[in-house]
Amino acid sequence: MLIKERYKAFVEYFSTHNPEAQTELNYSNPFELLIAVILSAQCTDKRINQITPALFERYPDPESLAESSPEEVFSYIRSVSYPNNKSKHLVGMAKKLLIDFNGEIPEKIEDLVKLPGVGRKTANVISSVVYHQPAMAVDTHVFRVANRIGLTNRASTVLASEKQLVKHLPKDTIAIAHHWLILHGRYICLARSPKCDICPITYFCKYFEKTYKAKHIEKD
Repeated sequence: MLIKERYKAFVEYFSTHNPEAQTELNYSNPFELLIAVILSAQCTDKRINQITPALFERYPDPESLAESSPEEVFSYIRSVSYPNNKSKHLVGMAKKLLIDFNGEIPEKIEDLVKLPGVGRKTANVISSVVYHQPAMAVDTHVFRVANRIGLTNRASTVLASEKQLVKHLPKDTIAIAHHWLILHGRYICLARSPKCDICPITYFCKYFEKTYKAKHIEKD
Protein backbone atom coordinates (compact mmCIF):
# COMPACT_ATOMS: atom_id res chain seq x y z
CA MET A 1 0.00 0.00 0.00
CA LEU A 2 1.33 3.44 -0.93
CA ILE A 3 1.83 6.01 1.81
CA LYS A 4 -0.91 8.23 0.37
CA GLU A 5 -3.34 5.33 0.41
CA ARG A 6 -2.46 4.49 4.01
CA TYR A 7 -3.04 8.05 5.16
CA LYS A 8 -6.29 8.19 3.23
CA ALA A 9 -7.51 4.99 4.88
CA PHE A 10 -6.42 6.26 8.31
CA VAL A 11 -8.27 9.56 7.99
CA GLU A 12 -11.38 7.97 6.49
CA TYR A 13 -11.67 5.36 9.23
CA PHE A 14 -11.15 7.60 12.24
CA SER A 15 -13.07 10.60 10.91
CA THR A 16 -16.02 8.24 10.51
CA HIS A 17 -15.68 6.23 13.72
CA ASN A 18 -14.25 8.82 16.12
CA PRO A 19 -15.00 12.28 14.72
CA GLU A 20 -15.11 13.94 18.15
CA ALA A 21 -11.89 12.52 19.59
CA GLN A 22 -10.40 14.69 22.32
CA THR A 23 -8.03 14.62 25.27
CA GLU A 24 -9.02 12.49 28.25
CA LEU A 25 -7.58 15.06 30.65
CA ASN A 26 -10.25 16.95 32.59
CA TYR A 27 -10.06 20.75 32.47
CA SER A 28 -12.34 23.77 32.16
CA ASN A 29 -10.00 26.46 30.77
CA PRO A 30 -6.63 26.80 29.00
CA PHE A 31 -4.74 27.40 32.25
CA GLU A 32 -6.04 24.16 33.74
CA LEU A 33 -5.21 22.27 30.56
CA LEU A 34 -1.65 23.59 30.62
CA ILE A 35 -1.22 22.42 34.21
CA ALA A 36 -2.72 19.01 33.42
CA VAL A 37 -0.52 18.45 30.37
CA ILE A 38 2.64 19.43 32.26
CA LEU A 39 1.68 16.95 34.99
CA SER A 40 0.82 14.19 32.51
CA ALA A 41 4.41 13.74 31.31
CA GLN A 42 5.29 10.09 31.98
CA CYS A 43 2.09 9.68 33.98
CA THR A 44 -1.40 8.43 33.16
CA ASP A 45 -4.32 10.74 32.44
CA LYS A 46 -6.33 8.76 34.99
CA ARG A 47 -3.88 9.65 37.75
CA ILE A 48 -3.78 13.30 36.71
CA ASN A 49 -7.58 13.52 36.73
CA GLN A 50 -7.59 12.19 40.28
CA ILE A 51 -5.40 14.93 41.69
CA THR A 52 -6.28 18.00 39.60
CA PRO A 53 -9.71 18.86 41.10
CA ALA A 54 -8.14 19.87 44.44
CA LEU A 55 -5.19 21.46 42.65
CA PHE A 56 -7.42 23.57 40.39
CA GLU A 57 -9.54 24.65 43.34
CA ARG A 58 -6.47 25.82 45.25
CA TYR A 59 -4.84 27.46 42.21
CA PRO A 60 -7.59 28.76 39.90
CA ASP A 61 -5.33 31.25 38.10
CA PRO A 62 -1.67 32.10 37.43
CA GLU A 63 -1.62 34.64 40.27
CA SER A 64 -2.50 32.13 42.98
CA LEU A 65 -0.05 29.56 41.64
CA ALA A 66 2.78 32.09 41.27
CA GLU A 67 2.33 33.17 44.89
CA SER A 68 2.60 29.59 46.11
CA SER A 69 5.74 27.54 46.73
CA PRO A 70 6.98 24.29 45.17
CA GLU A 71 6.65 22.70 48.59
CA GLU A 72 2.95 23.51 48.84
CA VAL A 73 2.26 22.46 45.25
CA PHE A 74 4.10 19.20 45.96
CA SER A 75 1.53 18.36 48.65
CA TYR A 76 -1.18 18.31 45.95
CA ILE A 77 0.74 16.36 43.32
CA ARG A 78 2.86 13.96 45.39
CA SER A 79 1.25 10.90 43.72
CA VAL A 80 2.25 11.81 40.15
CA SER A 81 5.58 10.97 38.53
CA TYR A 82 8.48 13.32 39.32
CA PRO A 83 6.49 15.54 41.73
CA ASN A 84 9.53 17.52 42.89
CA ASN A 85 10.44 18.74 39.42
CA LYS A 86 6.83 19.26 38.36
CA SER A 87 5.99 21.34 41.43
CA LYS A 88 8.91 23.65 40.63
CA HIS A 89 7.88 23.80 36.97
CA LEU A 90 4.29 24.73 37.80
CA VAL A 91 5.26 27.63 40.05
CA GLY A 92 7.88 28.81 37.56
CA MET A 93 5.39 28.50 34.70
CA ALA A 94 2.84 30.67 36.51
CA LYS A 95 5.42 33.34 37.32
CA LYS A 96 6.64 33.50 33.71
CA LEU A 97 3.05 33.68 32.45
CA LEU A 98 2.50 36.77 34.57
CA ILE A 99 5.83 38.43 33.80
CA ASP A 100 6.11 37.74 30.07
CA PHE A 101 2.56 37.06 28.88
CA ASN A 102 0.30 39.10 31.16
CA GLY A 103 -1.16 35.90 32.59
CA GLU A 104 -2.43 34.69 29.22
CA ILE A 105 -1.55 31.31 27.69
CA PRO A 106 0.51 32.08 24.57
CA GLU A 107 -0.54 30.69 21.21
CA LYS A 108 2.79 30.31 19.44
CA ILE A 109 4.91 27.19 19.93
CA GLU A 110 8.08 29.27 20.31
CA ASP A 111 6.48 31.20 23.19
CA LEU A 112 4.96 28.18 24.89
CA VAL A 113 8.28 26.32 25.09
CA LYS A 114 9.73 29.23 27.05
CA LEU A 115 7.54 28.25 29.98
CA PRO A 116 9.11 25.97 32.62
CA GLY A 117 7.94 22.39 32.20
CA VAL A 118 6.72 22.94 28.65
CA GLY A 119 8.48 20.97 25.93
CA ARG A 120 7.54 20.73 22.29
CA LYS A 121 4.94 18.01 22.87
CA THR A 122 3.13 20.02 25.55
CA ALA A 123 3.32 23.17 23.42
CA ASN A 124 1.78 21.34 20.47
CA VAL A 125 -1.06 20.04 22.66
CA ILE A 126 -1.92 23.54 23.85
CA SER A 127 -1.60 25.02 20.36
CA SER A 128 -3.88 22.40 18.83
CA VAL A 129 -6.46 21.99 21.61
CA VAL A 130 -6.77 25.59 22.78
CA TYR A 131 -6.05 27.48 19.58
CA HIS A 132 -7.07 24.84 17.01
CA GLN A 133 -3.77 25.10 15.19
CA PRO A 134 -2.48 22.27 12.92
CA ALA A 135 0.06 21.15 15.51
CA MET A 136 0.98 17.49 16.00
CA ALA A 137 1.95 16.53 19.55
CA VAL A 138 3.97 13.31 19.48
CA ASP A 139 4.10 11.32 22.71
CA THR A 140 5.06 7.67 23.18
CA HIS A 141 1.66 6.44 21.95
CA VAL A 142 1.68 8.59 18.81
CA PHE A 143 5.31 7.70 18.06
CA ARG A 144 4.68 3.97 18.45
CA VAL A 145 1.36 3.73 16.61
CA ALA A 146 2.41 5.94 13.70
CA ASN A 147 5.47 3.77 13.15
CA ARG A 148 3.58 0.51 13.54
CA ILE A 149 0.72 1.18 11.20
CA GLY A 150 3.03 2.74 8.62
CA LEU A 151 2.21 6.43 8.75
CA THR A 152 5.84 7.20 9.48
CA ASN A 153 8.85 5.61 7.86
CA ARG A 154 11.96 4.96 9.95
CA ALA A 155 11.24 7.92 12.22
CA SER A 156 13.87 7.54 14.93
CA THR A 157 12.89 10.64 16.92
CA VAL A 158 9.62 12.26 17.96
CA LEU A 159 10.51 15.34 15.90
CA ALA A 160 11.03 13.22 12.78
CA SER A 161 7.69 11.54 13.44
CA GLU A 162 5.99 14.91 13.90
CA LYS A 163 7.40 16.26 10.63
CA GLN A 164 6.29 13.21 8.64
CA LEU A 165 2.79 13.25 10.10
CA VAL A 166 2.34 16.97 9.47
CA LYS A 167 3.63 16.56 5.91
CA HIS A 168 1.18 13.83 4.93
CA LEU A 169 -1.97 14.52 6.96
CA PRO A 170 -4.60 16.92 5.59
CA LYS A 171 -4.09 20.18 7.47
CA ASP A 172 -7.57 20.18 8.96
CA THR A 173 -7.06 16.73 10.52
CA ILE A 174 -3.64 17.22 12.13
CA ALA A 175 -4.94 18.33 15.54
CA ILE A 176 -7.52 15.56 15.91
CA ALA A 177 -5.20 12.92 14.42
CA HIS A 178 -3.07 13.37 17.54
CA HIS A 179 -6.01 12.13 19.62
CA TRP A 180 -6.83 9.32 17.18
CA LEU A 181 -3.31 7.95 17.51
CA ILE A 182 -3.14 8.35 21.29
CA LEU A 183 -6.46 6.63 21.92
CA HIS A 184 -5.67 3.81 19.52
CA GLY A 185 -2.34 3.28 21.25
CA ARG A 186 -3.89 3.46 24.70
CA TYR A 187 -6.65 0.91 24.13
CA ILE A 188 -5.77 -1.23 21.07
CA CYS A 189 -2.21 -0.87 19.84
CA LEU A 190 -0.57 -1.50 23.21
CA ALA A 191 3.20 -1.31 23.53
CA ARG A 192 3.93 -4.90 24.53
CA SER A 193 0.89 -6.81 23.34
CA PRO A 194 -1.04 -5.00 20.59
CA LYS A 195 -4.60 -6.30 20.31
CA CYS A 196 -4.39 -7.10 16.61
CA ASP A 197 -7.15 -9.69 16.89
CA ILE A 198 -9.73 -6.99 17.67
CA CYS A 199 -8.13 -4.07 15.85
CA PRO A 200 -10.44 -2.46 13.27
CA ILE A 201 -7.67 -1.00 11.09
CA THR A 202 -5.63 -4.10 10.25
CA TYR A 203 -6.58 -3.71 6.61
CA PHE A 204 -4.13 -0.84 6.26
CA CYS A 205 -1.73 -1.60 9.13
CA LYS A 206 1.86 -2.28 8.12
CA TYR A 207 2.65 -4.12 11.36
CA PHE A 208 -0.31 -6.47 10.96
CA GLU A 209 0.63 -7.30 7.40
CA LYS A 210 4.32 -7.89 7.96
CA THR A 211 4.57 -9.14 11.54
CA TYR A 212 1.37 -10.30 13.20
CA LYS A 213 -0.16 -11.94 10.15
CA ALA A 214 3.12 -13.63 9.18
CA LYS A 215 3.53 -15.16 12.65
CA HIS A 216 0.05 -16.65 12.61
CA ILE A 217 0.48 -18.07 9.13
CA GLU A 218 3.65 -19.82 10.31
CA LYS A 219 1.81 -21.34 13.30
CA ASP A 220 -0.96 -22.65 11.07
